[in-house]
Parts: sequence; structure tokens; C-alpha cells
Amino acid sequence: MSDIEVSEVSSRRDRDAFIKFPWRIYVDDPAWVPPLIIERKAFLDRKRHPFYRHGDAALFLARRNGEIVGRMMASDDPNYNTLHQSNVGCFGLFDSIDDVDVAKALFDAAAKWSRDKGRSEILGPIDYSTNYVCGLLIDGFEHPPAVLTAHNPPYYQRLLEALGFEKEKDWYAWWFSEFSKPLDRLRRIVQARTAKHGVKIRRFDLKNLAGESQRIRSVYNQAWRNNWGFVPFTEAEADHMAKEMRSLISPGGTLIAEANGVPIGFVIAIPDIHIPFRRMNGRLTWFGLPIGLLRLIYHRFTLRIGRMVALGVVEKYRCAGVAEALVLRVIEEGFDTGELSMTLEDNFMINRFIEAMGAQRYKTYRIFKRTLT
Repeated sequence: MSDIEVSEVSSRRDRDAFIKFPWRIYVDDPAWVPPLIIERKAFLDRKRHPFYRHGDAALFLARRNGEIVGRMMASDDPNYNTLHQSNVGCFGLFDSIDDVDVAKALFDAAAKWSRDKGRSEILGPIDYSTNYVCGLLIDGFEHPPAVLTAHNPPYYQRLLEALGFEKEKDWYAWWFSEFSKPLDRLRRIVQARTAKHGVKIRRFDLKNLAGESQRIRSVYNQAWRNNWGFVPFTEAEADHMAKEMRSLISPGGTLIAEANGVPIGFVIAIPDIHIPFRRMNGRLTWFGLPIGLLRLIYHRFTLRIGRMVALGVVEKYRCAGVAEALVLRVIEEGFDTGELSMTLEDNFMINRFIEAMGAQRYKTYRIFKRTLT
């Protein structure tokens, strides 16, 4: 390992190199979708991203003989540790050539950074927190990643396990397209249950973006608080995410369930813009022309392939058919086919419902954990 040098990113040049390194790793991967470079810069901007109002992160690059061979982010979320009475740091944005020495050098740097924060364990891959992209893909590599999900080569799991990381939790991704014949019967049952509890479902009001985002935040923080890995969305994070996703919110895809005028559930489903991303190579313009931007706008209004990004129902209404009604409504009004993700492996109620609809589990994402010695 003496020829491997790991340094913390401290310049714009290194930040740009950090962002563009994946192009080397995935050059021969037909399933990879290049991210938008402008979006990656905004995500890593310490002055703009709301995570840095309460948390901290550092970026690392590994070089061998001056050539970049790996990258990693280490992050620290005091809100998570306070809530769970834990003492963990996180790693994310991990990419490396197939070399355990390179991976070890990166993890050593991230581990030291986390130990300096007083942490005794490290979790990942998690980009900032579980409210953002997280998980290492361990099956379904042949399928392109849906929007706001991860993708990686199969050998990453081997590298992590060689460094002593063990499974902490699995998440599932489901593909829905052809629905089972009993779906009509299921719809009637769900409608009867929601009507019994006075539940009404309405579309997200884009004209009141700030108010609607805070309503969803309130439901999310109540609904998910007992789930593994939960960390509450701050007001700043909810506002930031709503603004970032505003152009993706479709009328039939983002819905709020209310009982007596009070929000008690929500679902967010957006067009899978990774489909046009695959041909844009990370850029919105070519030769000074907004070709990528025009392509993105076109697909935004024509795509019938989507991803259900988030679903939440407060505990009191878990058995009132609200989650099921929200999902069925999205299918009817929003998207014909696409991905529903991510669901916890031990969320048996929602997983059984998804299977009953005829969706197929086609990917598994894993969170790994290791003690810092």
C-alpha cells in the first residue's frame, strides 16, 4: 500500500476530479447512468446543501503514482446519533478499482476522520444520511438504476467484506408492470377501508410548494420514526428537496392522504429521468446548445415509467388501507410501469402488499457496518 496516497479534497480541481472519477469505473458498464455534473456539484456544495447546517462530511481521493484510483465520502450526522443513542459515522460515494489495498486506504482515511469525530462504528454506503441515496447493490446489476438510486460493480461487496464489513440491513427494489387479476378486487377492498375511516386523497399542490413540503415532512417524521435507519428531515432539508424535485413532481404521482383535513399519509412518485440521462453523459448542453435540457424537458412530460420514491402513513392509520390506496392511485393516474423502492427487508406488511399487486423484487441494496478500532 506504500504506493497509494489518500488526500482530502480541498480544491475545486480535486472536487471536479472526485465527481468525474466514476466515468472510469463504469466505462464498460452498459447499465450505468452518468449523473448530471451540475447536480453533483450542488450536492457537494457545503454552502448550499442543508445537511451541513447540522452535519459534516469530508471527501477523499486515492491516487497511485499520481493517478486517481478511488474515492469516498465520510459523513457525520449528530441528529441520527442523538435520536438512536448511537455513535456511528457513515461512508458513501464509494468508488474504487478492483483492488482491496485501494479500498483499505480509503476506508482507513474515512475511519480516522470518523474517529476524530468521536465515533466508534461506521455504516454505509450512505450519502450523508438515509434520507439520501444509500445502499450497496448486491444483485440485479444488469438493470439500470432508477432515479435517486445507487449502482455499482459486483466486486464492491467483495471489497467491503474483505475489510471486515458485515451486513446491517437490506433494502428491496420492486418492478411493477403487469398487474395480477385480483387487483380489481384489492382496489374495492382498499376503497371500502379508507372510506370507513374518512380518508380522502388529493394531489400535491405545486402552487403551495413550501406548505405542502412541510406537510409531507411532518407525516414522514411521524411515520418513519420507528424504522431502522430513520433520521428526521429538518425543515431546511424538506424545503431544499422540494425545490430540487419541483420540476419532477407530476400531478398524479405525488399525493397526500388526509383524515378530517389533517395529513396522515403521502406518496411521492416521479418520472424516471435516468432514462434520458443515459444519453446525456452528465451534461445539459453540447456545443453551447441546450440539447440535453430539451431532451430532459420532453421526457419529463411524456415518460410513463416512474419511480415511487417515498411512502409514509402515520401509525394510527396503518390498517386503514391508506398506503395501499396511495399506491393504487399512483398506478392509475401516474405511471404504467417502473420501480417501487426502497422497502426494508423486515417491513413485511408493505412487502406482502407489493407482492400481492404482482410487482417483482428485482434488486437488493445492503447497508454494511464495521466497528472502528
